[in-house]
Amino acid sequence: MENSTGSPKYSCINTREIIKKHNIRLSKSLGQNFLTSIDAVRKIADAAEISKRDFIIEIGPGIGNLTVELADRCHKVLAIEIDRRLIPALEENISGLSNVRIINEDFLKVNLAEYVCKDNNICSSESGYTNIKIVANLPYYITTPIILKLIEEKLPLDMLVLMVQKEVEKRITASPGEKNYGILSVAVQCFYNIEKALNIPRHCFFPQPDVDSVVLKMNRKKESLILQSQKDTFLKVLKCSFSHRRKTIINSLKDSELFVGNETMIRQTLNMLGIEESVRAEALPVLQFVRLAKTISNMDKG
Repeated sequence: MENSTGSPKYSCINTREIIKKHNIRLSKSLGQNFLTSIDAVRKIADAAEISKRDFIIEIGPGIGNLTVELADRCHKVLAIEIDRRLIPALEENISGLSNVRIINEDFLKVNLAEYVCKDNNICSSESGYTNIKIVANLPYYITTPIILKLIEEKLPLDMLVLMVQKEVEKRITASPGEKNYGILSVAVQCFYNIEKALNIPRHCFFPQPDVDSVVLKMNRKKESLILQSQKDTFLKVLKCSFSHRRKTIINSLKDSELFVGNETMIRQTLNMLGIEESVRAEALPVLQFVRLAKTISNMDKG
């Protein structure tokens, strides 16, 4: 549905009243912008294709506008919120919902496997869950660390539904040679198929941000390009390759812990893979990084 200006029309949630009632002062440093649109909340939940056998991990639930919709559709929600000042409002919003557990911690420090596997037995074949899915409205300042943590996790995360700023979308979906191509592009594209689920205009948030957002739906690839045992090496290769964008690939690797200054070995490895020494990381496609990481991983075993 659209209004007279041609922009999507959205029904409102009483976000401002909840914030006022609990005397919450929003934190710019935490990137707090809460959804005020019921329609947007429902469309985000739709994008996650939730069933009653799904276990949902929500990062940054805020006051719980999306949490309530997710809980209504899934088996269980693990809501991880860093700001203790929001917990009373969040608890009030989800009152009466027995399938939501709130964790008041910094997501980057949370041991997901401990909460998900141990407490909820989800990793057992008898758990009754079919999928573990992530749903999150990611603050811009911490987007990359959160996504990299999700990729590093040993849990089988079947789907990520992430609301991000459009600039982040460009970084995630960028191709080799483009200015936005970097560690986020390679890391996500290696493990997930990415599609845009919907656009969310800035007026759907309170307080209203300066930019529009987009919801990306990422489905885990059925055939992984990297083994779990090679993942750590893969991410180390990406981090050192993109740490200095103007450096050539050989100079980036030479300064890393992967080769400990052994330039001869680096040259031999690059030559074997058909990678030019003078190329920069932003020119290498995902599969070249995969081959490089696999080769280094196998060298370590040797």
